[in-house]
Amino acid sequence: MDEKITLSGVPETMLQTIYARAKESKDRGAIHDKKAEEIIGKLNYDFSLADKDAPMHSGVIARTIVLDKLVSEYLAKNPGATVVNIACGLDTRCYRMTGFKHWYNLDLPETIAVREKLLPESGNITQIAMSAMDDWGKMVEESRTPVRKPLDTAFYERIRSFAFPSPAAERKAAGSGSFISS
Repeated sequence: MDEKITLSGVPETMLQTIYARAKESKDRGAIHDKKAEEIIGKLNYDFSLADKDAPMHSGVIARTIVLDKLVSEYLAKNPGATVVNIACGLDTRCYRMTGFKHWYNLDLPETIAVREKLLPESGNITQIAMSAMDDWGKMVEESRTPVRKPLDTAFYERIRSFAFPSPAAERKAAGSGSFISS
């Protein structure tokens, strides 16, 4: 498949991050992300700017290593947890993790539209097309998967600085569940 993707501005960054993970997985191997490699292999997109941006690549890989470790440790201590990946973009962490009961990928509708095209989900992985500022917790609770109270865990990579002005606001958004952030 030769999927032509046309994005610009902030939504385009999700292509850059999945490309960085795919390239790292295929080349140096500091991370292993076969799903990212698979997606990049399907795309007809000019990644030449990403190839020139070593700091972006390094930042994506460092964040991936840290968050993979934190989420993996959390799931090992809390088997069967429900995970909400806020501002997921084209994150493929749900394919690298084990031990969760259900995984929700949450992002804006235009991002989820691209995600559904490239990463159609089913079973214990669900897409939620809404803002992190909306009542996504209610949508998770109303889904087919019972969620323990408080919500087991949520994590986000890209929205912390503007979505939650303080640690108290973060805790309020999650009830009193656990948050893992970068």
